[in-house]
Amino acid sequence: MKPSRPLYEREPELAAAARAVDDLCGAQAVGGLLVFSGEAGLGKTALLAEIRAMAADRCTVWSARGGETVTSVLFHVVRQLLQPALDRFPPDETRALFGDWYDTTAPALGLAEPSGPQPDPQGVRDGLDFVVARLASRLSHRPLLLMVDDAHWADGESLTWLASFTARLGELPLLVVQAHRPQELAERNASYVADRDAERGSDGQGATTRVALRALTPDATAELVRAALGEHADDPFCREVWAVTGGNPYEAVELVAKVQDQELAPVEESAGQLRELGASARGSGLVARLERLGTNANRFAWAAAVLGTDISQELAATLAGMSSAEAADCTARLRDARIVSGFDPLEFVHPLIATAVYRSIPPATRTAMHGRAAWAITRAGLGAAAASRHLLEVHPDDDQELVAQLREAAGQHLAVGAPEAARRCLERALEEPPRPKDRAVLLYELGCATLLSSPPTTVQHLRAALDMPGLDDGLRVDATFRLAAALAHNNQLKDAAISLAAEAARTAPGPGLMRLQAAHFMWEGMQATEDDGPARSRRLTRNADHLKGRDNAERALLTLRAFDAMLRGENAQLIVDLCERALIDGSPARGLGWTDSEWGFELPTMVGITYAFTDQLDRAESLFGEAVRAFEISGWSGAHLAFAHTLLGMVHRRRGRLAEAEGFLREGLRLADRVGSGLPVHWDAACLLIDTLLARGRVAEARKIADRYHFGPPYPSAMVLPDGPCVRGRLLLAEGRKEEAIAELEAAGAALEPRERHNGIWAPWAGDLARALADVDPGRAAHLAARARVHAERFGTDTAIGEALRCVSLFAPPEEAEQLLADALRHLERSSSAYEHALARVDYGVAIGSHRELARAQKQAMACGAEGLAARAQQARASIRSAE
Repeated sequence: MKPSRPLYEREPELAAAARAVDDLCGAQAVGGLLVFSGEAGLGKTALLAEIRAMAADRCTVWSARGGETVTSVLFHVVRQLLQPALDRFPPDETRALFGDWYDTTAPALGLAEPSGPQPDPQGVRDGLDFVVARLASRLSHRPLLLMVDDAHWADGESLTWLASFTARLGELPLLVVQAHRPQELAERNASYVADRDAERGSDGQGATTRVALRALTPDATAELVRAALGEHADDPFCREVWAVTGGNPYEAVELVAKVQDQELAPVEESAGQLRELGASARGSGLVARLERLGTNANRFAWAAAVLGTDISQELAATLAGMSSAEAADCTARLRDARIVSGFDPLEFVHPLIATAVYRSIPPATRTAMHGRAAWAITRAGLGAAAASRHLLEVHPDDDQELVAQLREAAGQHLAVGAPEAARRCLERALEEPPRPKDRAVLLYELGCATLLSSPPTTVQHLRAALDMPGLDDGLRVDATFRLAAALAHNNQLKDAAISLAAEAARTAPGPGLMRLQAAHFMWEGMQATEDDGPARSRRLTRNADHLKGRDNAERALLTLRAFDAMLRGENAQLIVDLCERALIDGSPARGLGWTDSEWGFELPTMVGITYAFTDQLDRAESLFGEAVRAFEISGWSGAHLAFAHTLLGMVHRRRGRLAEAEGFLREGLRLADRVGSGLPVHWDAACLLIDTLLARGRVAEARKIADRYHFGPPYPSAMVLPDGPCVRGRLLLAEGRKEEAIAELEAAGAALEPRERHNGIWAPWAGDLARALADVDPGRAAHLAARARVHAERFGTDTAIGEALRCVSLFAPPEEAEQLLADALRHLERSSSAYEHALARVDYGVAIGSHRELARAQKQAMACGAEGLAARAQQARASIRSAE
């Protein structure tokens, strides 16, 4: 609909909007983001109304508006945007519309009860992306325009979704138009409009236009005055209107309306009265004007301000303590005074009015009204989560019922993927305060709520909970387990192991103790450096080798033993047997699954990695495929899904499907980049991608990844998949930086050898160092290669033995080298490592001078996606032809 008054000096803004709408509705249907920023009263809402009217006949338009008193209402803006569209579908069609995202995202929109594991907030956002795209295609063939007014007052969950959603607008025929006050948005520390161009990448998709609104000039203000009061309004009067209002359109309109109410002549003689009239349009002047409407109207306005937006007349009457008839009378008076608009629900005419009314309520009265609103919402059966925004405003008063309500609300917030909202409720509950015996449990719940969003905060809360009485034995074990996970994710693996050992020392024998011991072994072994790795391995062997896998604690220990044995390069058949005992019918047991919270996803991950490095690639791929499906179904599409893609990339790298590996690893990095920076998954994905690009012969691209993700020392406290220094050494070798490569590989060996980690596929330092030293220290190089062969034969996989024989052949006489390479080929033909097989065939073809073997090698290399290796085989073939 058209705005009720014309817009002055907004031609550039309207032109920008017209261009954006034209682009959206054109043949290419280019979406984008159009942002209007400006202080209160500059006409952002009127501008959005004009744009809505401009696009109404060409677009499907959805709109929403933030509110100062509803910033803590979960997904408030998102629900405003989507629910009118969703209401058009019956329940069964709605479920179909959401597809696999229903269980993850529908609860956030209030369309279903939460079920299943706690969703990852990123998964909820991805589900919203999916639903918007489906709705845009289902509702009409017209492009979609989303309008968000007062975005600075949008709830945090909606702001975060909008920030990520607008980063991919180029993929959809969709335009987002947003208006906000810049200072308020900055104060909320929201990143909605910050650096969107950088996040959008360099593909040029999606246009971003930002327009800052300015106050009206004296000429435009005079035009506004004369349009309302008549052309006889003289220049001095119009200039005084501009001076009083500062060119603020809202204040100018309000001031002119009061001039009309007062029947004041718009001439110079009246100009002296304008300042007093202007003061009544804002702040204390507005409050005084409201008070003149009567006690009932004033109190009803207070109640409306407490409720915020979409104000129910009945609920406002309840808060104000008046009858329906009295409420209707107050509504009429407030509407006549241009304070509210609408009937039921009501809205304040302007956010400035809502703010002034809300802030005019005496603090004690405001608190009481929030408490009464929470009571009314709870009584209506809407739940603790709906009441929580009011409970947060109630002053602490040792009210244990309020503590219970806030804890219940926090649980409901977590169940729909809003951990920040849960954190606010639990922190407020701590201020009440809870009973001493409940405080530790509340801190434990707070620590669990912040685990995904802030590991350092989790550490603080869980340590505090463990330091005071109140946790029973089961909660103490779980709190310690989660504390260790938070420490590990915060790059404090040694502290994680120490915390577990301390709690294990005071825990009685039983499942809890075994859980702590398993976690202790895990985080000790995952450290990049360790005081006595062999001693830990021996303890783990004693604890695990006799187990049958009868329960999850036994399966956890068997998993850790298998992973450790794989790193040490023990007999591969023994390792596979340990993995088999750790699984049930080839899959993780209940409680050890990908989304089960008792043990964490690390244990099934370790089984899959162990399979991948013992030539059991089919089993590894099956497990990691399960992980992707489990994370997607549960909405865990943040770091968890990024890691699952990384693990699948690792399997494809081990198979020699290098192009597929690169695709999975780049997707893993993309998913990880949405969550943060410097995460463990960034290290793993970057490491594997660098290794894959080197295998493909793309050294410059590998260097770009290394520089972009700061891949190099200092390394994290957790080991990198595969060994990070080894991969960096390989990169340096490929770049011709031999001295630096030798230093890096020697440091890798110095770190791994004392821990007896001899798996040369996980950590190929010895073979690469031997190649680097071949010209400068051939004796040492040959010794390194021979030792690597011994370890490979002990390990016993065809890949490990084939790679070791290939390296040893470099230092053998020609006839012996040919035989060694022939043996390497036989082993690698039996393995699933197609790239290493192609490497060995190239070396063998060069050694025997066979054009035929090199042609086969070139074909194998191309099938792997190893263009650099294929080019090397082609060059060798050309050399043979020249010699012939």
